[in-house]
Amino acid sequence: MTLDTSRRAFLAGAAAVGTALVVGIRPDGALAANADTMLNPFVRITPDGQVTAIVKHFEMGQGPVTGLTTLIAEELGLTMDQIDYDFAPSNPEVYANMLLGPIQGTGGSTAMANAYAQYRQAGAAAREMLIAAAAETWGVDAGTLKIEDGMVTGAGNSAPLAAFVAKAATLDAPAVPRLKDPSEFRLIGNADVRRLDSAAKGNGTAMYGMDLHLPDQMVTMIARPEQQRATVVSFDDSAAREIKGFISAATLPNHTGVAVFAEHTWAAMRARDALDVTWDTSSAETRSSDEIEAEIRAALEAEPAYNVNKTDAAATQAALDGAAQVVEETFYFPLLAHAPMEPLNCTIEATADGGILMHDAAQIPTLPHSAMAQIFDLPMEKIQIKTMLAGGSFGRRATPEADYQVEAALAFATTDRTRPVKLVWSREDDLRSGYFRPAFGHKVRVGLDEAGNIVGWDHRIAGQSIMKGTPFEQFLVHDGVDHSSVEGASDTPYQIPGAHFGLTDTEKATSTLWWRSVGHTHTAYVMETMMDKAAKAAGVDPVDYRLQYLTGDGVDQQRKAGVLRLAAEKAGWGNAPAGHTQGIAVHKSFASYVAEVVEISGNAEDGVKIEKVTCAVDCGLAVNPDVIKAQMEGGIGYGIGHNMRDKITLTGGVVDQFNFPDYEPLRISDIGAIDVHIVPSAEPPTGVGEPGTPPAAAALANAIAAASDVRIGALPLADNGISFA
Repeated sequence: MTLDTSRRAFLAGAAAVGTALVVGIRPDGALAANADTMLNPFVRITPDGQVTAIVKHFEMGQGPVTGLTTLIAEELGLTMDQIDYDFAPSNPEVYANMLLGPIQGTGGSTAMANAYAQYRQAGAAAREMLIAAAAETWGVDAGTLKIEDGMVTGAGNSAPLAAFVAKAATLDAPAVPRLKDPSEFRLIGNADVRRLDSAAKGNGTAMYGMDLHLPDQMVTMIARPEQQRATVVSFDDSAAREIKGFISAATLPNHTGVAVFAEHTWAAMRARDALDVTWDTSSAETRSSDEIEAEIRAALEAEPAYNVNKTDAAATQAALDGAAQVVEETFYFPLLAHAPMEPLNCTIEATADGGILMHDAAQIPTLPHSAMAQIFDLPMEKIQIKTMLAGGSFGRRATPEADYQVEAALAFATTDRTRPVKLVWSREDDLRSGYFRPAFGHKVRVGLDEAGNIVGWDHRIAGQSIMKGTPFEQFLVHDGVDHSSVEGASDTPYQIPGAHFGLTDTEKATSTLWWRSVGHTHTAYVMETMMDKAAKAAGVDPVDYRLQYLTGDGVDQQRKAGVLRLAAEKAGWGNAPAGHTQGIAVHKSFASYVAEVVEISGNAEDGVKIEKVTCAVDCGLAVNPDVIKAQMEGGIGYGIGHNMRDKITLTGGVVDQFNFPDYEPLRISDIGAIDVHIVPSAEPPTGVGEPGTPPAAAALANAIAAASDVRIGALPLADNGISFA
């Protein structure tokens, strides 16, 4: 597949094949069609009948290429074999993610939720225009015609849609196209629809950023300081000059590192290692992990800086003082790396008209687009970003500072710009010099009356804010509270009486960043292990206990209770085979509801074996059940794997881990089976990329506690008394 999606290349390609029908939605929300211009197009149909979905969300394995293309194919009346895809060019004015603000980007599991209506409307508009063109050509009533499998049929006539593209391109787009009724769906909700990009990924023809090799390109790798915030004073490249393939070295203009240029990656890597760099560490991080943890734990013992949900802390304390019993736990969550399989990379080159073209798996293209306009002092229209496939991200490719893209641009700016420059990070670079899920602590005290009912819940959270100090602070921090620090706790659907949530920010030790499911990575673990602990203290079954706090007519409560019951039913809750133990957790994140039951054999002392995970998910209308199932499986593995063994630690400000041998990913043998059940729904679709992760580790911890009466407050589990078979 050709992934050339620049505006210029798109227009040139359209002109080369003749008149094309381009359908999209104008920024004001009105549908538009034009043969010669791009007005936020989502559907492109060439005169030969080739239909292409213009995908505005990047693909890192989570499935928007398939999902958004399915919507267009459904409304237009195509099979999945009759439609292709291209990635949209960088243009936030027309391709903004309306759920993230005035930027073009992918994140927060918003791709389907944001684009569902847009892409259906665009496909429906194209269908109605083609039918109108056919009706005019045949002199029949448009109401007698339909498109099915790419053929326009009706009133005794039949022809491929290609026959009507030219005429359709001259018509006005319908103001409000008719969307198909769900009873007409052939693709949406069809479990047999498979991923559109699987074949290319399987046979090696899919183009990831790391695969790109432009003619005459140079490869650059960056020598970075071991301690964050250190800067370059000087460097000696005498030894690097002896490396075959070495070209040159230069200090980045912002003094954050030294760029080494070479003819290929191996030469760049060796030459970089041969540099002798002098660093200014006067402002560098010098703390170790023990100090960082001590700061967070101390903050939990002090009065919180922010009253998150504006409740009466004194009333909560009084409820606890009067409780028949109090269950409590202190939790600590270490720094975690994203560790995608494809290390960071991007390629930058000059264009013939004096502009800049970056080839990148850009998760939020608006950020590097704006940064490059500033770095090269060019208008936005002179900057192009060609989106590539990404081999994972988990949030790492979307930093507020556009870190690696800026690094590539600064390196390119030190050259004469006659040769393309490909920036390559090694896995060691990203594990030691990248961005991390921040460290957090929680201290929770839950008061119960004599019947075991909750009468008070005091919940203190302390950790390193992701949003503060970034351009996103003005939008996402309110009254001093970074919502990403407390999401999933302070806004829990559980109807908990006497709940009080407090937050204290601690100093960042590293560059912090959203990590798959962001704050829910730690809040779900705390909420669900505490609900289990309270249930045990009350002498009530953990499922029944949770359901007590999910009553009433609230949508959140009903849908969360629904997945809880479904997961318990499908897992055979309470009827595990002899020698097996179960744990359960349920959580809402990114507008989706997920419950998981982890079934284990063994125990904490002899070794725990995860036999099976049963998952129930309510994500609204299931557009692609196969993709949803895969995302739940991946999210479960991601959440369990990291919390079983992984952490990032610092010694004197230097990251100790370097690669997968000491930051071990989940192994295929770690989980015996995963069984996913999707709740049928007619609600609008919500996110699936992240919601599978939050409940996973909590359900595992609850299963371990049921088997061994051991509750783990500090993660990872393997460092705190749990062995795995």
